[in-house]
Amino acid sequence: KRHTMGRKKSPNGIRSARQLVQRRKDNKWADKRWVKSKRGNFSNVFQGASHAKGIVLEKLGIESKQPNSAVRKCCRVQLIKNGKKISAFVPRDGCLNYIDDNDEVLISGFGRSGHAVGDIPGIRFKVVKVAGVGLYALYKEKKDKPRV
Repeated sequence: KRHTMGRKKSPNGIRSARQLVQRRKDNKWADKRWVKSKRGNFSNVFQGASHAKGIVLEKLGIESKQPNSAVRKCCRVQLIKNGKKISAFVPRDGCLNYIDDNDEVLISGFGRSGHAVGDIPGIRFKVVKVAGVGLYALYKEKKDKPRV
């Protein structure tokens, strides 16, 4: 019998497939990227979904981080599905004017899977639609916001 110098030798041979599969399955959990891709619960606010609808509570301006100097337009939104309150960035120049209090908005992630983006501190989501109309269509004046 060959001595392996204290190192555990991986199973080999004709009857070792189950052991090899099980060992690979166990060791995958040490890989941080693999675990993150399998967990799937996106920041636990959307409950695994890519988008969520919410009601606008208030509009706010958030100062950007150094070395930039700007007031980034955001809004406070309460999600319909679970009642959680989040802050969402309103993209493009003047688009905050299309959003009113108590409007229904569609929120999506900001692109970094639960992390803040760029110089906007603590903002992990962005507004995509307002009252069922895309924010970009309102910005380009292709559509009007429906009157209720």
